[in-house]
Amino acid sequence: YLNEGKILSLISDAGTPVLSDPGNIIIKECIKNSHKIFTVPGPSAVAAAVSLSGFGDKFLFYGFLPKTENELNTCLKKLDIEGFSLVFFIPAIKINFYIRHFKKYFSNRDIFIAREMTKKYETYYRESVNGISAFKTQLKGELTIVISQKNKKKLLTTDYIKIEKQVKKYLKSYTVKDVVELMSKKEQVPKKVIYNLCIKNKK
Repeated sequence: YLNEGKILSLISDAGTPVLSDPGNIIIKECIKNSHKIFTVPGPSAVAAAVSLSGFGDKFLFYGFLPKTENELNTCLKKLDIEGFSLVFFIPAIKINFYIRHFKKYFSNRDIFIAREMTKKYETYYRESVNGISAFKTQLKGELTIVISQKNKKKLLTTDYIKIEKQVKKYLKSYTVKDVVELMSKKEQVPKKVIYNLCIKNKK
């Protein structure tokens, strides 16, 4: 049909087509064959969830996250950046698996979970990533997850004292590089802060 000069419409009853959707295959084929394409925007889970989250309006949309442990760790490590909220699609049956990994990489952020938006059983969950617990009952449907922008931790004098004591302790057994990696993740502070403390206490 694409090469017969006919007008075709791609319609979806599950949000905007081609976003994390097989419809993207058709779009690529149209572009490849120089067919004209026009869009009539429909409901978007991404825009709806971001607008309801209350987080910043600068965001990165990833789509469906990897399902395996190793691939997921690699992916989330790369996404641990400042300045943007993060939006994911997640099957409800896997929510506890992903929450466990969110705690590892996004511990200093907030999370917004939107379930079945605009439908009968529409439900929202708001919590800090650190504070959210695994769901005891199985959720159903598709989930749109929004992770807030990375919060910069404001260090108080007491924080510096505590961190410096730990740095001194770790420097007895580990290299500066290892201490920087360990403490920056553990305390959620910039690597530069830990590095400066290491150099100060290494002398």
